[in-house]
Amino acid sequence: MFRTALRFIFYDKAKSIGVVVGIVISIFLIGQQVGTLTFLMRLMGGLVDNSNKELGHIWVVDNITNNANELTKLDESLVREIRSIRGVENTYPLVVASAMVKFPNGKSSPVVLVGSEAPTFIAGPKKEKILSGRLSDLAEEAAVSGDYFDQGTFDNSLDIGKRLEINGKEAFIRLQTRDARGFAGSFFYTTLSKARFYGNFPDNKVSAIAVQVKPGMSISAVAKEINRTFYGVKAWTTEDLQNETIRFITISSNIGTSVGSLVLFAIISGFFIISLTLFSSTLDHLRDYGTLKAIGATNAYVRNLILMQSFIFAVAGYAIALMLIFLFKAAVTGAGLIIQYSILELFILFLITVFISVGGSLVFSIRKINNVEPASVFRG
Repeated sequence: MFRTALRFIFYDKAKSIGVVVGIVISIFLIGQQVGTLTFLMRLMGGLVDNSNKELGHIWVVDNITNNANELTKLDESLVREIRSIRGVENTYPLVVASAMVKFPNGKSSPVVLVGSEAPTFIAGPKKEKILSGRLSDLAEEAAVSGDYFDQGTFDNSLDIGKRLEINGKEAFIRLQTRDARGFAGSFFYTTLSKARFYGNFPDNKVSAIAVQVKPGMSISAVAKEINRTFYGVKAWTTEDLQNETIRFITISSNIGTSVGSLVLFAIISGFFIISLTLFSSTLDHLRDYGTLKAIGATNAYVRNLILMQSFIFAVAGYAIALMLIFLFKAAVTGAGLIIQYSILELFILFLITVFISVGGSLVFSIRKINNVEPASVFRG
């Protein structure tokens, strides 16, 4: 049956190419949109994702906060008070402050200062995202970090040793990161005291408190105990806060709706374009399918033959689309658009391809073939 299906495909090359091209365009557009959305979602939760989750199991923020990019100020006394909770190993203050950076050429831009205590630097950046320098270099006087991909945004170099001003105060890039970024703006990591100094942040306030849970203790149970004990704050596990931040921004900004509608449109349009192309091809081969029935082929055989053609189209179209998706991924990486696809996402993309191709043949082609009479091939 496979060889017979290939003969039908190669017999009408024009329509076969049309089906494959339709699949490629639909799947490439879907993969491109999903990849871009995944990148944006990673940026949305970047503040939490770039932190040291191995030590900071819980983040304590204001009780009305459900977006890590919009933190309010908490009393620093809570840093010590939370340590009294059973199961808490240690607590770490975090400061997140907005500031304005100015470069020697006069250009300026808003940034987000992210400060935490040395040497743990629990707010980040992660060691695997350090491109140049050492994490301990942030403890030096006037030291801040800069991200490699933000150089295009600032139209200025962020190499180690670069001098700049933050809110009118001299600073130097001592650490360069790669893709340690967030949705709210460019991150400049530094120590807790320097984040307060450059960001004009009150000495008796913090933006959030990272909590390290003792080994063997339930992280969720400790978070619930903090919520029961302290009024006006809410303890989140890092994963929950990151996911809630992504959910909140995706819904409130309509990014999810926008991308979702584009993906749905690509699926629907691809489905009907391919359905009609396959139906046209089926009409061209109507006498051939009738001949197969006349020599003894059953409806099931002819139906499976058409489904086999559709599946071959799906595999070929998916392979080409996947190649184009990864070429697109490689092309935009240099510009800072870091797109990643999981095995599950690629598998779902393949299922969508099969749905578009095989489902399209079921709608029109197979229904038409089931009504073909074998005797029709002998009529003039």
